[in-house]
Amino acid sequence: MEFSSKDKAAILVEALPYIQKFFGKTIVIKYGGNAMVNNELKAKVMEDIALMKYVGIRPVVVHGGGPDITGFLQKIGKKSEFVSGLRVTDEETVQIAEMVLVGKVNTEIVSLLNHRGVKAVGLSGKDAELIRAKKKLAEVYEGETVRMVDIGFVGEVEKINVDILNDLLDQDYIPVIAPIGVGENNESYNINADYVAAEVAGALHAEKLLLLTDIEGIYKDYHDKTTFVSTLTQDEAKEMIKDGTIAGGMIPKVEACLCSLEAGAGKTHIIDGRLDHSLILEVFTPQGIGTEVVR
Repeated sequence: MEFSSKDKAAILVEALPYIQKFFGKTIVIKYGGNAMVNNELKAKVMEDIALMKYVGIRPVVVHGGGPDITGFLQKIGKKSEFVSGLRVTDEETVQIAEMVLVGKVNTEIVSLLNHRGVKAVGLSGKDAELIRAKKKLAEVYEGETVRMVDIGFVGEVEKINVDILNDLLDQDYIPVIAPIGVGENNESYNINADYVAAEVAGALHAEKLLLLTDIEGIYKDYHDKTTFVSTLTQDEAKEMIKDGTIAGGMIPKVEACLCSLEAGAGKTHIIDGRLDHSLILEVFTPQGIGTEVVR
């Protein structure tokens, strides 16, 4: 579709109130899903983040990388096992996860952002003890009982060192964070990137947490597209998890939103990363996209 000069000007003017509103504010982006593996989408996401930076927003990027880890494990003949959606992570697997997330995925994102003229810096949780972590046990439901299972070097966040992030943001850098945490004995923990993004957004009191996913948002009935929910309160979200409306892979996303709000973030948004320029559509348009979870 061709836009006239007048149409283009109208689009820019429509974005102005949002540029003013979010100028100088911190927005945390959890980068994952198809937008990480599709090169065209990847380029659009990098353009969006660069644009946000150029109009005065302070972006922070937290990325996943599960498919890359699985692919590398397959190459060395190691099978991936999961318990309650969490990867069983022995000592060899956590070393591979750290190598892939920090050495491959993180450096690629940093390079792509730098190429677009913004200053990005890659971090893992070990840098300046950015992410202090402890072991996370998997919850396995057996009828009415819950069994806690040790699945190795899978962690949960204990504390985020916001000092290093604020220092970088104040120096005009975009922090790009790999979800590897460090334990009290200097051991590495692989952590779900949704939860890392939530903790980072809460600790920074970010204006927004944006979670890129591979679905449009939340539905009361996923098979009925007319039941799309554009806004959820915390209580409504908790009830939908409890009654099974929110299930499977969407649970960590929604739990991350709830965690982020409780820790101090302003708003949280689950958006479709398969859509071109989804970040810009969410931040700079009146209607936005996806589902927002609010207080």
